[in-house]
Amino acid sequence: MTQPEPGTVVVSEAGTGRYTQHVTAGGYEFVVDEPVSMGGDGSGPTPYDFLLGALGSCTAITLRMYADRKNIPLANVNIRLKHDRIHARDCERCDTEVGMVSRITREIELEGDLDDEQRAKLLAIADKCPVHRTLENQIDVQTKLV
Repeated sequence: MTQPEPGTVVVSEAGTGRYTQHVTAGGYEFVVDEPVSMGGDGSGPTPYDFLLGALGSCTAITLRMYADRKNIPLANVNIRLKHDRIHARDCERCDTEVGMVSRITREIELEGDLDDEQRAKLLAIADKCPVHRTLENQIDVQTKLV
């Protein structure tokens, strides 16, 4: 296989388990798998773990960049995320009312000598991270055989 162009992620079956995938991204390599309870080997985080990790890390990086730029005394950021699915009719913020929708719960802990105004601003900035914006907007996934 030829070297992929920059910004391209390559996924291939690892050959070590039924669902185990080998991922190469930006010169880094890692494994994605399903838990044993889903028929996988549990040899790595699940695809949803990586999705949540992308959102959480993007949020933390965005908060850190903003705090540094604005000289906000943010000492540390901890983010806990969870994915589940709910009935669309139970989603107050959703446009659709039929079927199921994905829900990500994100809890942000901000450490540091922060006043209420700084905390509120940082919470608003959290929603501006690029991955958050991508997930909240329509995504056009184009698939083709090669």
